[in-house]
Amino acid sequence: MKTDWSGYHQDKDYLRAEIWSLLKHQAASIGDPFGHIPNFVDADLAAERLATLPIWQQAKTIKCNPDSAQIPVRMRALQDGKRLYMAVPRLTDDRCFVELTADDLQRQNISIAESAIARKALACGKLVSFEEMEPIDLVIVGCVAAARNGGRTGKGAGFADLELAMLKEFGLVQIDTPIVTTVHPLQIVADSRLPMQAHDWALNWIVTAQEVIETNTTYPRPIGLDWDSIRPEQLAQIPILRKFREQLTTNK
Repeated sequence: MKTDWSGYHQDKDYLRAEIWSLLKHQAASIGDPFGHIPNFVDADLAAERLATLPIWQQAKTIKCNPDSAQIPVRMRALQDGKRLYMAVPRLTDDRCFVELTADDLQRQNISIAESAIARKALACGKLVSFEEMEPIDLVIVGCVAAARNGGRTGKGAGFADLELAMLKEFGLVQIDTPIVTTVHPLQIVADSRLPMQAHDWALNWIVTAQEVIETNTTYPRPIGLDWDSIRPEQLAQIPILRKFREQLTTNK
């Protein structure tokens, strides 16, 4: 199964194809999982379980991916009165995050359920630059596969790792900011299936409808953007990356 982001890591390509097939054949996905962060059966229950954790309850500001699998997480964040940042899909804007709060939505007379859908969030949320953002207490990322030692892979585009690296550069994500995913149990794989590279951000928690896994990961956390790992097409397609590079060149 070839996707837009195939070909960078063959083992991970095979693993993603395997997980997408498994979810489809077991009727565990909602919609076609191939090429996506798969929406999964009982995603709402996984979000409920996540909301019982102290890391969630203590968080005032949450960053969450824009995929359908995490609609219940975004909805719960807004219901619980948290400030929610969602990345603009594919980071196509200089202001590459959307800020949502229940108060802003109420003023616009927009329901929380509606605004949790990425398309609607982009329309009713406020686009913000890194300089305008508050420090983030909890990060939720979408995964195609996750391992109990904190290994993870998304669709293969590298957006989650780039977002986190940029947030780290601005001091908005710290060395100990928890990183969590919600997945279906079929998406959890053996540690050996998910080797991590230096620019990859590992998971601290994996939450399913049935289980909470604290990974106690030993993978080192990246300290910021790793320019050596940024691919030419990422620079071509992501305006904020080009802006960062120009600033670095100017400051040298």
